[in-house]
Amino acid sequence: MALGDDIRSDLDKMVGNPWSIRNGYVVPGTGDVGLYNNDAVKLNAVYLYADLLGSTKLARNFTPQTAGKVIRASLRTASTIIQKHNGKIRSYDGDRVMGIFIGTQKEDNAVKAAMKIKYAMQEMVKPALYRNLPILESGGFVPRMCVGIASGEAFIARAGVRGSNDLVSIGRAPNVAAKLSDIRERGNFRTYITEQVYDDLGYDTTYSGTANMWERLNADVGGEQMAIYRSSYRWKV
Repeated sequence: MALGDDIRSDLDKMVGNPWSIRNGYVVPGTGDVGLYNNDAVKLNAVYLYADLLGSTKLARNFTPQTAGKVIRASLRTASTIIQKHNGKIRSYDGDRVMGIFIGTQKEDNAVKAAMKIKYAMQEMVKPALYRNLPILESGGFVPRMCVGIASGEAFIARAGVRGSNDLVSIGRAPNVAAKLSDIRERGNFRTYITEQVYDDLGYDTTYSGTANMWERLNADVGGEQMAIYRSSYRWKV
């Protein structure tokens, strides 16, 4: 069969056939979702994206070997924290990692992970990198990650071809979380969450003593004006 015929046949199957959607109660792995039969799993979940700041400067000003160590150290640290708080890693995209949280404490777990990522980047990753790669400090690069968190219904499907495919999350929650992780502000804010996530937080992830750790603001998120919350707080690891 010619290449064009292969593509037309695949498109007819993917676009012409209805989705087979089932409710999910655990975060699925690649083997849990069919590739060719429009299979999908629907989840009520919290999505967290942790994105390394300054990666363009990192690639421009330093060797690939140095940049690679920064990215690996940052992603490994963030991923370890996400997993320790019951998040499931389902995607890496260059210098960004995505975690999915489900269950009754999903918002609290995601926020704790975000604040611990900030602490670990400042108190663990940066000292280790500066100690072993002093050119980073002399070159003015500060390893930091911005975290975006959003909650809601999404469904997970597989995309690609046999031997080269992965899970994709489709819905508002993963899209907004990714956009929030792209926010770049001066100052010390590193964690951004939607109003829905904020409303579902417990006391410990809302207040430090009696001080509210969150500041409400209206922001443009992917071309949409919405109320979000930002925090400059961190959580000791």
